[in-house]
Amino acid sequence: MQIYLDHGATTPTRHEVIDFMADVMRSQWGNPSSLHWWGERSTMVVERSRLQVASLLNADPEGVIFTSGGTESDNMVMMGIARQYSTPQHMIVSSVEHSAIRLPASFLAEHGWEITYLPVDRLGLVNPQDLQKALRPNTVLVSIIAAQNEVGTIQPIEKIGMICRNANVLFHTDAVQAIGKLAIDVQFLPIDLLSISAHKFYGTQGIGALYINPLIAKKMIPLMLGGGQERGYRSGTQAVAAIAGLGLAAELAEQELDSETKRLTHLRDRLYTLLADIPDLIPTGATGAARLANHLSFYHKYIDGRRLVREMNLAGIAISSGSACSSGAIEPSPILLQMGYSETEAKNSIRLTLGKANTEADIEWTSLVMHQILKVSH
Repeated sequence: MQIYLDHGATTPTRHEVIDFMADVMRSQWGNPSSLHWWGERSTMVVERSRLQVASLLNADPEGVIFTSGGTESDNMVMMGIARQYSTPQHMIVSSVEHSAIRLPASFLAEHGWEITYLPVDRLGLVNPQDLQKALRPNTVLVSIIAAQNEVGTIQPIEKIGMICRNANVLFHTDAVQAIGKLAIDVQFLPIDLLSISAHKFYGTQGIGALYINPLIAKKMIPLMLGGGQERGYRSGTQAVAAIAGLGLAAELAEQELDSETKRLTHLRDRLYTLLADIPDLIPTGATGAARLANHLSFYHKYIDGRRLVREMNLAGIAISSGSACSSGAIEPSPILLQMGYSETEAKNSIRLTLGKANTEADIEWTSLVMHQILKVSH
């Protein structure tokens, strides 16, 4: 029996998406920049996908820019905003951002930018009052992740966005983990920029999008110059088939959001209950509605997280560890360190993320296997 519980890393591409992408590659393979019939057919595919992504976000389609994924979208924001200033200014990010935000922030700091890292509590939550206090006259961007990838904590995006809006500061959120699991309405939420990645909600790898509020469009300077595709923000011939897959994945995610959220919440809570009696296995992150519906995370007091990942893998179950391997050395999760956990606790962290194919039987078997592994290990 094989069970995949690492949907936070990537999701399997939906069969509907694969079939549609194959059809596009066979019959609508023209260059969208071409003026002839073949180009026009590809343009229709791209623009239909733009509408589908816009619908998922309740966004103006003019604000949807296709990219290669979440990392590029995040970098476009950080570096694209920075490049419009001749002298370094001030940015604010949370201390639990994905590396696609953390590393650009570090790069900018090395080049004179002032970067404030907002602290989080033991659950991984940013306090909006800390943001209010951190704002300066020269603050030009705030970037706060919508839902943390390692511990599943959902940030108070509406409150954070309103603080930024009232201060006339641009607000970006990395919504890569949130899309398909949370309803995000950029007409209602005060969000200026938002990153998504298709392979987190059953599209294919290598394609994503950046939403840019059309009202602030002129404040973004493109990183890639060339043919002027994607309204000049992201030059390069569009990956038509991948974009088509992203669009269909977005449409299906919108249709299934409510039902799938309820189903995954039930499975998540059931697995929590089944694992609750394992000695020394401690939950991390927020609970209930403040957590992604498909997300569980823990640390074990005595057992290394990567060891648990390997042993679960030998049993046919895919999970992940918050610790990272660098040059053969195991490094503790920087996210858990920022949340106040010790280096040992951070190294001993694991994450289980559920998806569309998971069933009650998967949950029961996973619980049984973890009980057996941890009983033997301890």
